[in-house]
Amino acid sequence: MAPEAIPGSAAEVEVHRLANTRLQLAALHFEEGRAEVALGEVAQALQAYPRYVDAYNLKGWIHMSLQDYKAANESFVQALALRPGDADTLYNLGWLQCQQKQFTLADRNLDAALAAPRTSGQSVARIWLAKGVCLQQAGKSGDALQALEKAHEIEPGSPAVAYNFANALHARGDNERARFYVRRINNGQWASAPSLWLGIKVERSLGDRVAMRQLADQLHKRFPDSKEWQRFEQGAFDD
Repeated sequence: MAPEAIPGSAAEVEVHRLANTRLQLAALHFEEGRAEVALGEVAQALQAYPRYVDAYNLKGWIHMSLQDYKAANESFVQALALRPGDADTLYNLGWLQCQQKQFTLADRNLDAALAAPRTSGQSVARIWLAKGVCLQQAGKSGDALQALEKAHEIEPGSPAVAYNFANALHARGDNERARFYVRRINNGQWASAPSLWLGIKVERSLGDRVAMRQLADQLHKRFPDSKEWQRFEQGAFDD
């Protein structure tokens, strides 16, 4: 997390540097699952520098992880008030609204994030991915597929993008294309219980029992306690 560029006196720059150090500690604690400790560090960062947009954004993510959606929303709204039109904050707010199934609001904010300046290629791909996932959850599979395809065009090496693109293709019945993308994940280091389960469902739809069994063996061997393996054992292929 890079410090925000803040013009001002040497004293102001030093205050911001100290606040950024606190925020770095907060991010580290959050990554390691210590959400409450992370919130304490964010509070100290904001005490030192009350207009710290990145601190409000991290605070929002921590609250979102704790499913305190009201507090998360307040944090993102505060960040947006301090830096109107910020692509990252608009993305954060849109993703929060998606978690709450507020799909119309989510789509509006994600579109605003896409239209905002200063977005790198990677952040644009992330926004398209979020938009596609939200549209899929909203039942708009055609629009979701278009959004996920855009994400894949921008960041073809992302396993998260490839998985969700393949999942959307499978949901639309385009299993030949879905097979291509999910096999790329499952044949590499990014294979996961969800990707193997998706591969199983795709191969089942295409009638390839051998490939299906091979994937099931991998799923059982690598993720025996996963909900995906339980679904396979139950024959719950439509879940």
